[in-house]
Amino acid sequence: MNTIDLYRNALDFACKAHNQQKIPASELPYFFHISEVMTETLLAFQETNDKNLNQDLGVLVAILHDTVEDTSVTLEEIENQFGKDVKNGVWAMTKDKKLPKEEQMKDSLDKLLKQPKEVQFVKLADRIVNLKEPPHYWNTEKRQKYQKEAKFILEKLEKANPYLAKRLEEKIKNYKPFF
Repeated sequence: MNTIDLYRNALDFACKAHNQQKIPASELPYFFHISEVMTETLLAFQETNDKNLNQDLGVLVAILHDTVEDTSVTLEEIENQFGKDVKNGVWAMTKDKKLPKEEQMKDSLDKLLKQPKEVQFVKLADRIVNLKEPPHYWNTEKRQKYQKEAKFILEKLEKANPYLAKRLEEKIKNYKPFF
C-alpha cells in the first residue's frame, strides 16, 4: 500500500473509532485534534530531514494515538490493521487506567522511552497541540499541573526531536497567561 493510501486508511479508521466524539469544552469533532497531532508530527519529519527515520510509523501512531485510550478499539485491532510496530506505539501512548492518575504519565513516558524516536515525536506533538487555551472549567491548580506535566514530558523526550522540543518549550512559556 502506498503512503497516501496508508494514511487515508488510518484516518478513516480513527474517524470511525472516534465517531461523534468532540474535543473537550468544544464543538469541534475529535478528528480535528487527530489532524493537528498528525500535522505537528509531519512537520517534525520535514524539519528533521533524517532519511533514517520511519515517517510512516510516526504518522500512523499520530493518527491512531488516542484510539485505544478513548474508544472501544483494541490493541489487537490496531495490530491487525497496521502492524506490530504501530500497535506498540499506540500502546506506549495509552495511559494505564489501572494505575493511580498521578502515576499514569510517568508510566506512559517510561513506555515511550523504549519506543523508536518516531513514536516519541507523537507525545511531544500531542502536548504541543493540547497546550492551548484550557477548558473554562479547569481551575488554576489544574492548569498549573498541566503545564508542569508538559515540562516533565519535555524533560523526558526532548532528545527525540529538537524541533518538537523547541516548539513544546515555546508552548509551555506561552501557557502562563492562563494562570
